[in-house]
Amino acid sequence: MHTAYFLYTVSTTSRTSPASPASGRAGTVHVERAGDVLTITLDGPRGNEITPSMFETILKTLAEEALNPLAKVLLLRATGEAFCTGRERSAQSLAEMRVEAERLIALKRAFRNTPLITVARVHGAASGFGMGFAILADFAIVAQDAPLAFPEMRAGLPPAAIMAYLGEFALPRDAFPLILFGETFSASHAKAIGLVNDVVPIAELDAAVSALVDRILRIDAASARACKELFRTMLQGSFEANCRLATDALAVASATLLRRSAP
Repeated sequence: MHTAYFLYTVSTTSRTSPASPASGRAGTVHVERAGDVLTITLDGPRGNEITPSMFETILKTLAEEALNPLAKVLLLRATGEAFCTGRERSAQSLAEMRVEAERLIALKRAFRNTPLITVARVHGAASGFGMGFAILADFAIVAQDAPLAFPEMRAGLPPAAIMAYLGEFALPRDAFPLILFGETFSASHAKAIGLVNDVVPIAELDAAVSALVDRILRIDAASARACKELFRTMLQGSFEANCRLATDALAVASATLLRRSAP
């Protein structure tokens, strides 16, 4: 993998879900840079559940890159046995729950819309918010034995945040049973229905992620960002609107190529 230099680490705690006594520590987010690669690492004792402070750290990092992109690739990874098994819930009132929901949606929106090409390295269990992270990444590379799930309905809570975008990746007849029953499914099944990009043995995961990152880094940064923005915009647009966008994009890109090739 790429050599990195350490930027900062943020430790977090939750008033309702303290660090496990066995671990003796709170959840942590590591943010590192190595050239054009920005790496966010989840490091916590409870399945890497995202705490409110971890939300804020990741949001801050994404906001800084949105304003002034310094990297080309954002690599999301985690330590421990799990990738991410959800988020900690501390709200006690409707107002607090609304704030939690707004923070949740804000992070998903920022992760989806970042100009960086996002890669999720899913080495272990991904469920709830963690599975949502993997789906929203531009590329999700998953270890073949990693258990995946949308478990919210086991507690009677429809996973509304995930349903907001799940239909863009999987057909309704494939996605709805996973949502309704909350049962664990395999990485291979997730790939077959379009939720992740690739599934590899855990021993080959780092090599697969590194090879993918290297391919992305060979693409011109401005071109990669423009391609991602146009692709995301056209997913939401009508055919006629997309044709108008395509006309403008082709004209601008062609003019750019012409300037570059001029003697």
